[in-house]
Amino acid sequence: MKLLLLISIVMTSFFFSACSEKTLTVSNHAFPQQKEAKRITLFVLQNYTDTPRAGMRASNIVEGLLGAKGYNVVTVTQNVQKSNLAAIAKENNSAYYMTGAVSEWRYKTGIDGEPAVSLRLALYETQTGILVWSATGANNDWGAGSIGTTAQSLIEDMLQ
Repeated sequence: MKLLLLISIVMTSFFFSACSEKTLTVSNHAFPQQKEAKRITLFVLQNYTDTPRAGMRASNIVEGLLGAKGYNVVTVTQNVQKSNLAAIAKENNSAYYMTGAVSEWRYKTGIDGEPAVSLRLALYETQTGILVWSATGANNDWGAGSIGTTAQSLIEDMLQ
């Protein structure tokens, strides 16, 4: 009886750990931690998914998390040419500007419809245009989870 219970517990923990997965790749540089008076211009993330406004949704989460960390965030919602990013960030008196893209933002097909999110973020120094930090990540969660909470968990880990 005890052996059956032990096998049941091991199998259950294996099942639960296999259903939620997070993959994360961050550049060698840590996200800048000097928050005092640091302004970041956040450009809406590009949407490479079939989900309408996925880039806006992800950008909204990034903006909230950066604000919670103490950064002053200015969000630019209109489409901007890549060559104009630094100039717009300078106009906003931002020390940094952030770009990125959403590659996946959906509920998987199947019996549970698990949320799945994949995105990339890049932070540049405004004065030099040098990439100072980047991260790429993917996350999926249980069928009872939402895309928003799955994305927020992923972005929080990316910004560490």
